[in-house]
Amino acid sequence: MDSQQQLVPIEFIAHKIYLIRAQKVMLDRDLAALYGVETKVLKQAVKRNIRRFPEDFMFVFSAHELADWRSQFVTSKNDKMGLRHAPMAFTEQGVAMLSSVLNSERAIEVNIQIMRAFVRLRQMLATNADLARKLEVLERKYDSQFRVVFDAIRALMAEPEKPRRPIGFTAKEKRMAYAVKPQA
Repeated sequence: MDSQQQLVPIEFIAHKIYLIRAQKVMLDRDLAALYGVETKVLKQAVKRNIRRFPEDFMFVFSAHELADWRSQFVTSKNDKMGLRHAPMAFTEQGVAMLSSVLNSERAIEVNIQIMRAFVRLRQMLATNADLARKLEVLERKYDSQFRVVFDAIRALMAEPEKPRRPIGFTAKEKRMAYAVKPQA
């Protein structure tokens, strides 16, 4: 299957990969949607084959992690963002193991795309680290006359900070002070 006929675009999958417990993981509900099954079906299949999913392949959110995750979506009251129960988080190896548990044609094809997304993320991180290392070598090699150039390149490589919205009320108009006349 070539890139024009991808079942699910790699960019879409990449947005479903989260960093939790210092690991890149995908949540059960996102995987179930990609595989075209209900979340409870995916969870049941995993529970029936739990020996295939050690802690470094899959873990369940703790109560604290679930509360933190829900707090990220305070505006959504419906269905608690689909998290009525603690989700299962699958590492890259856990996702690979899912293909043996969910043995359908779609699961196999989607699994291949997910593996490609994980590989692409690793390549992007390696490229960025390699670029930073090369920049450091160049900076040591040349004197301070190029410091401005190196600082500008570093600024371009850094992720932009999102401006924070001010908290509280701010008046847009100035109020006029009224003088009180003394009564005679």
